[in-house]
Amino acid sequence: MSNAELQPVLDRIDADFDNSLERLFALLRIKSISADPAFAGDCKAAADYLAKDIATLGLTAEVRPTAGHPAVVARMNGAGAGGRPHVLFYGHYDVQPVDPLNLWHRPPFEPVVTDHADGRKIIVARGAEDDKGQLMTFVEACRAWKQVTGSLPVDVTIIIEGEEEVGSKNFVPFLEKNKDDLKADFALVCDTGMWDQNTPAITTSLRGLVYDEVKIKAASRDLHSGLFGGGAQNPIRVLTRILGGLHDDNGHITIPGFYDGVKDLPPDILAQWKSLNMTPDSFLKPIGLSLPAGEKGRLLIEQVSSRPTCDINGIIGGYTGEGSKTVIPAEASAKISFRLVVGQDPEKIRKGFREYVTSRLPADCKAEFTDHSTAPGFALDWNMKPLAAARRALTDEWGKEALMIGSGGSIPIVSDFKRTLGLDTVLVGFGLDDDNIHSPNEKYDLKCFHKGIRSWARILGAFAETPR
Repeated sequence: MSNAELQPVLDRIDADFDNSLERLFALLRIKSISADPAFAGDCKAAADYLAKDIATLGLTAEVRPTAGHPAVVARMNGAGAGGRPHVLFYGHYDVQPVDPLNLWHRPPFEPVVTDHADGRKIIVARGAEDDKGQLMTFVEACRAWKQVTGSLPVDVTIIIEGEEEVGSKNFVPFLEKNKDDLKADFALVCDTGMWDQNTPAITTSLRGLVYDEVKIKAASRDLHSGLFGGGAQNPIRVLTRILGGLHDDNGHITIPGFYDGVKDLPPDILAQWKSLNMTPDSFLKPIGLSLPAGEKGRLLIEQVSSRPTCDINGIIGGYTGEGSKTVIPAEASAKISFRLVVGQDPEKIRKGFREYVTSRLPADCKAEFTDHSTAPGFALDWNMKPLAAARRALTDEWGKEALMIGSGGSIPIVSDFKRTLGLDTVLVGFGLDDDNIHSPNEKYDLKCFHKGIRSWARILGAFAETPR
């Protein structure tokens, strides 16, 4: 697409930016906390607001019910009927709870632009980055194209859910039910981040997830440690011994078959990642740490982005209140998460973990397990044409080559799109590591919001030149 066609759209974004910011603020003021039933009405209000706003772009926008909070579906009339590329954009309007409220510097649903300690201008509010600010970069880019040219450069369907922060448990059935309305060539997700404040990135791989819970039971009741200590089995001791054996001295996970299917990065990608120079000083020092704790012999960026992991997320057992209580508990439990890469089967990993635990149980103990979430790892084809188009557009906007990076986190909707709709997903986002998502004082850099809108405008233009 020529600069003569694109530049008026970018100029419009710049001229209308104050209005774009106010539209975002209106959305941020809505307390759409999906985890708390008390805010169900606010979740509906957020869906209504987005449907009404997106309808002004000329899309048919509807608030559709799910078994939980509603979803917004917006479509161009005739989308997919012609020869143009057709994209499905995904975002979520729900946000995390604000606790602990006393750590916020100002009310979390009263958005404001303020100064960061290093001089940056930032938007502070719950949902500023995750995901209201991110999804609105795409909406505002579409608005600029529509205002300047009267149309969009590609066919667009938008879907925005209201339960991402609580696991999207009702969203996959919704996708199944609405398959016909959600057909597209590929999906877009704006729920990821940049490499740094000035370097854009496309996330080309995501780690999957297995989240399991184990409970070790022994005696029929809690026991007095003076009467039974030394003779009765202690479930906390049993549990911690088993958990302590999950890693060897080199940081490798000891579950048999855990690394089956895991591949190393291609040499050229590994060289690119190595050149990014992620060091303990740059990555760990800001959070009060100094030494990488993952697999020895691996780059730090590999440890957090492209290698599988096992982490103990919580242990519960015995007396944990104030003061003392000399008790041998009847049971102890732990929650464990495994971050997986492409090639690992989540169900095989779950089965392997459970067999690992049960094979190490002493007499008089039994284990009970609770299923939580699972999602496979995800990786894009490096030669995917929309990926290359998005990379060129981001590079043009930011003046630095856009990186293709892996993410250590999981975005289950990406796997859901592939499994349910058959769509690959291009993940472009403008969040930063210090945005405090899920924490008090969540922020979104004003520059990221502004240039995020401009970036999507360029990307949509680049997609228009990409063969379908």
